[in-house]
Amino acid sequence: MLKRNRPARRGRSTADETELLRLAEGLSDSSGRIEDAFWESRLTQRITRLISEREEDTLNSALDAANQADGRAYEALADMIESICEATRIEVNGAQWDAVLITAPALAWSRWQIGGGSISPDTLQNLKVQLGAHVLAKGTKLALADFLFSPDQLPHGFVPTAELTQALAQAARDGKNLKLDARELPETKTFLADTRYLLGVVLAPAGAALFRWQEDDGDREEILAQWQKQGAGIMQKLLAGSTFSLSMPGSYHNAWREADRLSRGYSLQATVAYLLMTLNIEPRQLQAVIGPFHSQQLEEYRVGFTRRGDDKVLHGVVWPLLDGEDEHTDCISEIEAILKEIGITAIHVHEHDFPLDYCDDCGTPLYPNLEGELLHAEMAEEEPGAQPTMLH
Repeated sequence: MLKRNRPARRGRSTADETELLRLAEGLSDSSGRIEDAFWESRLTQRITRLISEREEDTLNSALDAANQADGRAYEALADMIESICEATRIEVNGAQWDAVLITAPALAWSRWQIGGGSISPDTLQNLKVQLGAHVLAKGTKLALADFLFSPDQLPHGFVPTAELTQALAQAARDGKNLKLDARELPETKTFLADTRYLLGVVLAPAGAALFRWQEDDGDREEILAQWQKQGAGIMQKLLAGSTFSLSMPGSYHNAWREADRLSRGYSLQATVAYLLMTLNIEPRQLQAVIGPFHSQQLEEYRVGFTRRGDDKVLHGVVWPLLDGEDEHTDCISEIEAILKEIGITAIHVHEHDFPLDYCDDCGTPLYPNLEGELLHAEMAEEEPGAQPTMLH
């Protein structure tokens, strides 16, 4: 999967890498739509060939070179690679149809373990009905993978993403869903709050609308509201024991990135809800401590939660920087606004930089307390009357 703000790699340049960079620079410097089409056509041919030859390293190396040489060229190349990975054109009954990989993310948290895994045929059919009724345009076809993915189980890389798109597109053409072998997927790491992804491919006649909001009377807010209302009852079977929120389904990379953005605030809300429930306390009894964490540059903020008057970190949340964000982006105000909205009034912001330190034993992030110490989150014993819980 493509993550922006890529670290640099070392390695020799190849002819394909050099040509990708040249074409991406041409597209980023284009002076109009006709010229755009010229560069995009040639980039598409080159990227499509490299994906078919499984040249993952060449694509990554070209992105690294573009990132170092020209930020606009990097964005142009990244957008082209993403679009080619998640979209294709196939023949259905002699006619050309567009096929696009989509995801319907669910932000979830649980005091136990967030659900996922294989989806039964009946549940899959019900999900297809609701997506078709509220999210997809009329006349489309849909195939879903029979698995609810965790972030660890999503396709990692451009080639695996493109191959999943192709497999789902063929299933949609044949009127089937895609059956996966759960044994071949990685195990899921367990967190208090996490995201789950329903994946599928939607087919539409070439050039026709794929999504409901592309139609003349489509309204994005109403579409999301209906999906959240009608889809929640079905998703509850897959996420039993979890509190969850459905975000807007859409084209794979865009919907995934938007869910990533939303998950930051959702994790703050989930953590506070968890602490209040487990310790039987009120928001005013908690304190949030925010610190900026750097390696070569600002990478993330971390929020440590303590009881007021106590230095021990009970829990923490990582707020990573996403596309286009840097030290000049006012993430702290966004974090503070979310905390205040859920009743946390004691908020301290450290102005000095912290190193990206992790626990040597378990690898979990260390979080700041009021004194500026980096500590392992250690949950206090539950208050009498609180239900047993697990901290991850």
